[in-house]
Amino acid sequence: MFIALIAFSLLVFWQPFGTLFKLAWQQDEYTHILLVLPVSLTLIFLESKDAPVRARYAPGSGFALLLLATISYWAAKAHGGLLPNAGLSLAILVLVLYWMAFVIGCYGFQVFRSLLFPFLFLFLLTPIPGPVLDKVISFLQTASTDATFALFKLSGVPVLKTGFLLSMPTLQIEVAKECSGIRSSMMLLITGLLLAHLFLRSFWSKLVFVLCIVPLAVAKNAVRIFTLSMLGMHVSIGFLEGRLHHNGGVVFFLLALVALLALLWILQKAEGTKTKREASTGSAARRVERS
Repeated sequence: MFIALIAFSLLVFWQPFGTLFKLAWQQDEYTHILLVLPVSLTLIFLESKDAPVRARYAPGSGFALLLLATISYWAAKAHGGLLPNAGLSLAILVLVLYWMAFVIGCYGFQVFRSLLFPFLFLFLLTPIPGPVLDKVISFLQTASTDATFALFKLSGVPVLKTGFLLSMPTLQIEVAKECSGIRSSMMLLITGLLLAHLFLRSFWSKLVFVLCIVPLAVAKNAVRIFTLSMLGMHVSIGFLEGRLHHNGGVVFFLLALVALLALLWILQKAEGTKTKREASTGSAARRVERS
């Protein structure tokens, strides 16, 4: 039944589903979408083996979510002015909700809750609508410009900032939209979410870890722009148009990943210390009770 329902949903949503992966393949801003489905399915497969929950039919709950998603979809389409250029995003969002409704209906809410993260992770399949994406890119562009300006100031390089334009004595650069780092920032976000889910236990540790991803993404982008600019000024102007500029993003992504892993290690240590302290307190309390 579950396989039949999934197949039927893909048949109904075949056009937006195909458009989604075409978009992800062709545009850097949506490349991360290609990873979402394989990662989510892998997590579901691995974690379902350890889930101590028996599957139970819950057709009522599944149908309720299915109905709610359908009504919301048609209501949003009827008021399309509220969500301009968001037709594809809305269709994929509803498709993910349908899949969740099928899981609840065929396997029960307890199974769904035991695999909550992999199912919620599927929402990352939803492409960010164009107007919202423009605002995200603008934020990253502004933050990267300010952070790069601060790096030049700290290094003692004379610099003037006019909007997204940074002017030095021998070089003038513009932090364009293409330099916002949206692609690597989304990949860093996905990596961070997975690391938090797999290696952190407490909600607050996960929250702190995820909240650090945005400033880390901005810092990574600023270091990249600063490094290329300094190489262009002091080594060769060719660095501003060379391979490091066009293909070197992975180097700075790896540097950000190392910083992320260092933060993960610190939070794991903090969780371990807290666990030991709680265990020690509990042991002392039991000794007092026995005495």
